[in-house]
Amino acid sequence: MAPQQPIKVGILGATGTVGQRFIELLAPHPYFQIHALGASSRSAGQEYAKVTKWKLAIPIPESVRTMVVQPCEVAPFQDCGIVFSGLDHDVAGDIEAAFRKAELVVFSNAKNYRRDPMVPLMVPLVNPEHFPVVRYQQKQLGLQKGYILCNANCSTTAIVVPLKALEVKFGPLKRVMATTLQAISGAGYPGVSSLDILDNVVPYIGGEEEKIEWETSKILGGLLPGDEGFDLHAKNPLKVSAACNRVPVIDGHLACVSVEFAAEKKPSIDEVRAAFAEYTTEAQTLGCPSAPAQAIVLHDLPDRPQPRLDRDLHAGACVSVGRVRECNLFDVKFVCLLDNVRLGAATSSVMNAELAVEKGFL
Repeated sequence: MAPQQPIKVGILGATGTVGQRFIELLAPHPYFQIHALGASSRSAGQEYAKVTKWKLAIPIPESVRTMVVQPCEVAPFQDCGIVFSGLDHDVAGDIEAAFRKAELVVFSNAKNYRRDPMVPLMVPLVNPEHFPVVRYQQKQLGLQKGYILCNANCSTTAIVVPLKALEVKFGPLKRVMATTLQAISGAGYPGVSSLDILDNVVPYIGGEEEKIEWETSKILGGLLPGDEGFDLHAKNPLKVSAACNRVPVIDGHLACVSVEFAAEKKPSIDEVRAAFAEYTTEAQTLGCPSAPAQAIVLHDLPDRPQPRLDRDLHAGACVSVGRVRECNLFDVKFVCLLDNVRLGAATSSVMNAELAVEKGFL
């Protein structure tokens, strides 16, 4: 249910591409009210519309056009119930830690605290049951209200949603192999040079393969006794191998995934398809405003999903899955797609915050 009064929120990195997506999602939001915008010293002290290279198809919302951009310091954000961070990782660490220390709740899109054993790495369509670890984080740091919660890498998010659907239905997975075809917007603005990406595929994205390979186990794994951290899928070890490629697509990460189940009895392809089609998440059942009507959209046509045709389904908040078929090396293989700048970034953070409201973690 919506809070009785809108929750004041701040956005760090508000002039960047992820920050712009936060503004797009939060300006009309029924739970949240944008209270403060933060950016670098180059932009601080000036009106938002005057210092932002706005890259979205919609106009800048009127509610923020003349809002004065603040430095990424605690004082201007002290009245915020939530702070969304779209900061680059090279500056996010110290800033987010300072906000947490000041008893602010930070939902981060940066990578800095994803490996932290006290910080949930949460895909809202996958593992909201990891929320209780924030209480352990608060206890360890002597905090009453403040905590950091991270959303996952965009390409990891595309993969773990269908993997979770398979685990829910058929039990633990043994091995996963994924090859990604990732959009240029994943590199931020101005992103990849046109001379590097036009008429080309770049078979390397720094750090991306490692993120998929370790993030998957933290997201799909369980909790330690007393919710004091994460077991990293230790009870049923999961091996993940990823190969990542940058392709000349603006938005939409696509992945070709092969899966081996741990159980001796393997599901049929029809059973796997049904698991995808029937998958329902807590964000949906709780009625979170940003939750899609379908967490996974299952495609029947042999050439779908495609970024240009399918990335906007359910306002970019779902994962599309298609080409579900037998695998000669593992058990099943499929193609999945997500909008990397929405569910892969800002939408996940906003949906995580909605879950925090619904589950009483604010």
